[in-house]
Amino acid sequence: MSKHVVNGGDGNALLDLLARLKGEAERRIDVPVKIVVIQEAGLDGFWIHRLLVANEIESHVVEAASIAVPRRHRRAKTDTVDGEMLLRTLKAFKRGEPRVCSMVVPPSPHEEDQRRLSRERQTLIKERIEHSNRIKGLLAAQGIRGYRPLRRDCRDRLNDLKTGDGRALPPWLKAAIVRELDRLELVKRQIKAVEIARHELLQSATTNATVSPAKLLMDLKGVGPAFATVLWLEGLFRNFTNRRQLAAYAGLAPSPWQSGDTKREQGISKSGNPRLRTTMVELAWLWLRYQPDSALSQWFQARAQHERGRVRRILIVALARKLLIALWRYATKGEMPQGAILKTA
Repeated sequence: MSKHVVNGGDGNALLDLLARLKGEAERRIDVPVKIVVIQEAGLDGFWIHRLLVANEIESHVVEAASIAVPRRHRRAKTDTVDGEMLLRTLKAFKRGEPRVCSMVVPPSPHEEDQRRLSRERQTLIKERIEHSNRIKGLLAAQGIRGYRPLRRDCRDRLNDLKTGDGRALPPWLKAAIVRELDRLELVKRQIKAVEIARHELLQSATTNATVSPAKLLMDLKGVGPAFATVLWLEGLFRNFTNRRQLAAYAGLAPSPWQSGDTKREQGISKSGNPRLRTTMVELAWLWLRYQPDSALSQWFQARAQHERGRVRRILIVALARKLLIALWRYATKGEMPQGAILKTA
């Protein structure tokens, strides 16, 4: 194994290095050779993979957590060790070993760009919660409860607030809260802009000859544009052969533990798309509220009954898996979930 260094982000240097190595190998063995590249799915995204494919080089993107590592002692981790392990993994993969690793299916640039809308909205929602909680925390330290930073009259109400011991707000504290409100309003405007862009994306997708999966999902009662967009752009844009592949992609596949007479379940694998998985769990709770007469809701109620706590949470994850498969069949094959109802016009 030979080792070479290329500066990060220098695609031309990488192509030149591969071309030089290919030429040296062909001169040494006097037969044409083929370059096969493996790389981890990391911070560089998929631009290196696309660069290699555009130059007719076979490229594979591997999920780093799927590569088996020794567990009998503390594992050494260096770039050299990782590179050798990747090379051995690639050799086993090319030999046809099916479970040596999990290769990532890179999305197209258009699919990757579309996902920015739903992901950016989730980031902005998180920032809105952080600013709101920070304002409430600053006021709680002064004995003030019940202030809502998201109300339209929040600035007017700020002038009338009194501390728990009857004083007016300290000037520097009030100034800090005003600046927090400024940042909060900026985040709210950005969320509105993202939601407008998301609406335009959904409208443009429904004007084509084929109805988009997002439009079909939004016709179901209890499924709004936020859920439909995440399901469409994070999961249903891909082609799955069967329900097991879909569940594994969402991280909702079971992970059994069997050794001799010991047999138990360890829960879901959590190895797939975390955004799709959390969205499905949230949607499963809403499905019980808005689709109580559906077969999936009745399945849940028959098993949950009066259970609370951990058992109910386990069952809601199982419902999320069944619901994802039912929505996948509805969006791809037109099979309506049994007992589900559509929104009224």
